[in-house]
Amino acid sequence: MLRYEVNGDIAWATLDRADKLNAMPRSFWDELVQTLARADADEQVRVLIFRGAGRCFSVGGDIEGFGELRDSADRRNYVREALGALRAVDQFTKPTVAAVHGHALGGGCELTMVCDIVVADETARFGTPESQVGLVPGLGVVRGLSQLNLHWMKYMVFTGESLDAHEAKAAGLVNRVTEPGGHEALAEELAHKIAKRAPLALAVGKQILNRHADEGYGHAIEAITLLQGTADMVEGISAFSERREPQFEGR
Repeated sequence: MLRYEVNGDIAWATLDRADKLNAMPRSFWDELVQTLARADADEQVRVLIFRGAGRCFSVGGDIEGFGELRDSADRRNYVREALGALRAVDQFTKPTVAAVHGHALGGGCELTMVCDIVVADETARFGTPESQVGLVPGLGVVRGLSQLNLHWMKYMVFTGESLDAHEAKAAGLVNRVTEPGGHEALAEELAHKIAKRAPLALAVGKQILNRHADEGYGHAIEAITLLQGTADMVEGISAFSERREPQFEGR
């Protein structure tokens, strides 16, 4: 679902599953790692921009696929794949920009968290709604505090509510907000500006600025694996599928 193209010194990675609002199936995480490797190997590419096709950036992980996880080992592997791919974006040596419109929820929101710069148009909505299905955002609780303060992060995790583009900018999730539809042009403008800078200097600066990014990943993998095996998570997925309010019992 990740379409890759290069235009001069800028690479575009487009989340291209518009009929499913760019929901991320399990296979997406491997595609993401491969895309990063492809952009890293191309000396022509100086900046990588992520964007979403259709109505939004991404509504996050494909919840329908969660029911296909067989046992705790498979759940742990899935979480390791997802967090490992997002971690790879963090560790990618070249600058990344997220150009966001519409929903950026769950894994979609977390993908923006590990991008270096985030541009959103006024239709953008950022959220970590995992608590609505008995989970917490694994990458969000590890990496979110690099962008948001503790109160904003708790608000997003505890309520599951979304922030609009201007609220997200005030909270620290977004750098620039544009009029509807202007996000890609501004992202490209910024990418061209970044591409003119010394690439080694940017790589060193990014590595130093992200020096604490690895903290907590291991704990997040085990925590999400545990929550995916709870009765509350099963109830959350069932309620989502049946379009009703979940009845959580804390077990």
